[in-house]
Amino acid sequence: MNGLLNRQDASLLVIDVQDRINAVMTDQSHLSRIEVLVEACRELEVPVLASEQYPQGLGPTVDSLAAILGDTPPGKLTFSCARDDGLKKEIGDSGRKQIIVTGIETHVCVLQTALDLTDLGFEVFVPHDAVNSRRPADKEWALHRMAAAGATITATESALFEILERCDTADFKTVAKLIKKIPVP
Repeated sequence: MNGLLNRQDASLLVIDVQDRINAVMTDQSHLSRIEVLVEACRELEVPVLASEQYPQGLGPTVDSLAAILGDTPPGKLTFSCARDDGLKKEIGDSGRKQIIVTGIETHVCVLQTALDLTDLGFEVFVPHDAVNSRRPADKEWALHRMAAAGATITATESALFEILERCDTADFKTVAKLIKKIPVP
């Protein structure tokens, strides 16, 4: 274990990017990064899992992301995906030991999921630019807390290039095109 993501062990978990909660994020930059992560992982045959927190109250996954995900993510009532029996089984059944955790809100569902997955023995990677909270300080402190618990805080591009490993492949060209979709601040 060298701290790098690899294609054979990695999976992606997209947490609760739903209409009502996403609408209150003042900065929407996380959305394009999550979409690129989903598209790239699908191209690279890295399993993609997703969740919706209490969809009756928070609405469905945002349209642009739902179109990429395809199937409607399972609903949950627990804040942590790892405490929902169905999602916990799906995560375990993937056979992957590395999980890229992304979504909203960083200081609630993302944080609790990352801490629980770390406790369960998974290597957790959190792209700081593909998670969000209504208040920036909440996001920052949650990232510090996840890092202190053993999660690796990374960036979207870093995660994807680790999975790619090389620049002389067709996969690299495909992912490089996707990365260009991410707006530069």
